[in-house]
This record gives sequence, structure tokens and C-alpha cells, in this order.
Amino acid sequence: MIEFPQYRKLKNDKSFYRIEDESHFKEIQLIGNKAFELKINAVQFPEKLKIKDMLYCEDPFLKIEQFEFDQINQRLKNN
Repeated sequence: MIEFPQYRKLKNDKSFYRIEDESHFKEIQLIGNKAFELKINAVQFPEKLKIKDMLYCEDPFLKIEQFEFDQINQRLKNN
């Protein structure tokens, strides 16, 4: 059983994720010196597959600790 939340990022350090459960996640995208937040409710199969890939750290997703996500989230709040 997977405990939530889980934290992931893309290996290019451009997107960071907090996975709330098997159907919901928050994404923070870094574009230039700006940060953007997306909240996703996975309804369609491709969205659910993305969450599964994130949970199992399929390429290009990497596991991160909460503090790394929190640092990026703070940057979003400072925009």
C-alpha cells in the first residue's frame, strides 16, 4: 500500500509534483523565473496512467522528499 502524499519531479527539474492519491496531484511548473501551479483531478485514462508512472518512478519521473517540493512551492508563493 502506498502512503500519500508522494513527491516527484521531472529529471529536468522543470516540474514538481505532490501526489495526493491515485486520482489527484498538484504540479508546479517552472518556466524561466516564473512558477505556475496546476491541480489535476485524473478522470481520463492518460491522466491516471501518468499518476501510475509517477508513483513507480518511471522515466522521466524521480522521487523527491517533501522539503524539495516545499522549497519550490514557496517560490510559487513568492511570485
